[in-house]
Amino acid sequence: MNKHTRNSAQRKMHASTDGRRGAPGARAGGPLAIGIDLGDRYSEVCVLDEEGNVHSEARIRTTDAGMREYFESLAPARIALETGTHSGWVSRLIAACGHTVVVANARELRKIHQSNHKNDRADARILARMVRFDPQLLSPITHRSAPMQTDVALLRTREALVSTRARFTNTARGLVKAMGNRLPTCSTTSFVRRVRGQIPAELQAALEPLVTMIDALNRQIRACDERIAVLAQEHYPEAALLQQVAGVGTLTAVAFMLALADKQRFLHSRDVGPYLGLVPRQADSGERSPQLGITKAGNPYMRRLLVGSAQYILGPFGPETDLRRYGLRLAARGGKNAKKRAVVAVARKLAVLMHRLWVTAEVYEPLRNSTLSQGVPTAA
Repeated sequence: MNKHTRNSAQRKMHASTDGRRGAPGARAGGPLAIGIDLGDRYSEVCVLDEEGNVHSEARIRTTDAGMREYFESLAPARIALETGTHSGWVSRLIAACGHTVVVANARELRKIHQSNHKNDRADARILARMVRFDPQLLSPITHRSAPMQTDVALLRTREALVSTRARFTNTARGLVKAMGNRLPTCSTTSFVRRVRGQIPAELQAALEPLVTMIDALNRQIRACDERIAVLAQEHYPEAALLQQVAGVGTLTAVAFMLALADKQRFLHSRDVGPYLGLVPRQADSGERSPQLGITKAGNPYMRRLLVGSAQYILGPFGPETDLRRYGLRLAARGGKNAKKRAVVAVARKLAVLMHRLWVTAEVYEPLRNSTLSQGVPTAA
């Protein structure tokens, strides 16, 4: 068989949903190593044998039926796939079929994303080889449960509504400013009430649709807040422990619990900061140790909520607490971006504190460290 004929035969096998060289599950010995490159419509699957050779490859539909049909026919295997839109439900489905699933952190897979020969089929092979050699190379993550994912959808819906409201509000302000006028400064929640009588006459017709939509968005956001409050009360009562900290509301508390999913997943509370991307990146080399920004790993929405809470703690209305004093000391050092660094540092400490309160169910003492440093015994 010449090279052209052999490649053609491989492509035909690759395009088939059941394109296997023998039944993968029929092999004796240890579990198979399988890599999946998830696509929106189709996914590429690579199966390795005991020696690490490609046993079979297939292209299957990224649907419940397609995944179930393929993986229910296999003997227990170790399967790797990347984080993405479909990784949550796919990993749960495959695990229910009796397989061990390793969900790789896509941020850490430079071997795949920086390859000069990147394609779906090659990605599946790399995942299979990495999970066969050492699953820890994939920096595995743990997905939420299906009910938790449903609850996250409510928070993401609210986030989309808030960002849309902000965009509409900024658009209205910009259009008025371009005509030589300014709308009054106010919060987004009071925007409609404050500006309706302040819009120039020549822009009334143009801006009325925006103002109407902002008013509708306000109502929808309030409805989401009410549903989140009910969610916290019925499904996440421990959120009240986190809300002991001034600046942490119901939304932030519930989002934190959903972001971590399981309070026991971290042996030490201080590990929560790196998990949420609130620690500096490192690029040390020899005598050189540059100061870099935070890693921004993990959940960006949770990180924004924590930063918002930290800004309140350090702001004019923040009560006197150990967190506030710590942040103000950092900000007072001066230098470039001192205040920004103080906010991030407080956000990181806040995440650690929230996890600690969640795990221990302790009563929060705002000035605990300050009291201990002065030698004053705390209440029993």
